[in-house]
Amino acid sequence: MDIDPLLVVATFFIGIVVGLTGMGGGALMTPVLVLFFGVPPLTAVSSDLVASAVMKPVGSAVHLRRGTVNLNLVKWLCVGSVPMAFVGVLVARSLGDGQEVQDVIQTALGVALLVAATGLVVRAYVRLAERARKHDGSAEPLPQGRPEISVRVLPTIAVGMVGGVVVGMTSVGSGSLIIIALMALYPTLKASSLVGTDLVQAVPLVMAAALGHLLFGDFQLDLTASLLLGSIPGVYVGARLSSRAPGGLVRRALAFVLLASALKLLGVPNVATGVVLVAVALLAPLVWMQVRRRHGFPALASQRLRERIGSR
Repeated sequence: MDIDPLLVVATFFIGIVVGLTGMGGGALMTPVLVLFFGVPPLTAVSSDLVASAVMKPVGSAVHLRRGTVNLNLVKWLCVGSVPMAFVGVLVARSLGDGQEVQDVIQTALGVALLVAATGLVVRAYVRLAERARKHDGSAEPLPQGRPEISVRVLPTIAVGMVGGVVVGMTSVGSGSLIIIALMALYPTLKASSLVGTDLVQAVPLVMAAALGHLLFGDFQLDLTASLLLGSIPGVYVGARLSSRAPGGLVRRALAFVLLASALKLLGVPNVATGVVLVAVALLAPLVWMQVRRRHGFPALASQRLRERIGSR
């Protein structure tokens, strides 16, 4: 078996990001394989999904033990996502075996990364709004304990179906796309339950997509072994550091990296990419300061508050 030491090192650091933030697995792993290691997009998606199928159950077991999972939501999401994950794989394969299919997968991956970056921004805003409810009582406080929600079956299945197709084609979306939709459908769901539910539903979804790629994709054992050798210890280290590292800062950096990767995968010229990234780097902090003020917080969080937020 041919193990790539450089790839192991790269995926170790990606694993640390996943352990710190709970996101970034497929959203970082696949574009790194495509952009920096020259792996064909379909091969990168196939190997990343098989590696994710090994890693996902670890985090989901933690949430199940803590009781932060709505199993009823998981059930209806999987009704839509599991079969459609196979459909996503078949759609990718039906496009052919040559450069055309690789180009389509690369474009779909770029779009999925834009959604993932948006998901990180939305999650940050939801956390800020939830803290504002508890900060000064200006809004109705969110329910304490495990809120009872009425499951909207058909919309939930539809979310699972769309997520399944996207994950099957790109390996991205099990955490970003679906969690955004859950926020919109179930605004009273607490952040911890939102993350736990999303992570648990991702296990059968990713396993179904991985199986589809094992059967019909372009899975490579050597590549997947390198991913696992680096990412598994990286996730462990990241999880151990999560109580001390500034998680909010890591998430903002992750969103920036996802945006940059998306622009490159979509073929945006280097000059235009640079202009967009510089504009985001300059304007995003100013916009976020205004958002914090509107919710009753100082523009810049104190060191103690940043540490507390990063530990969540």
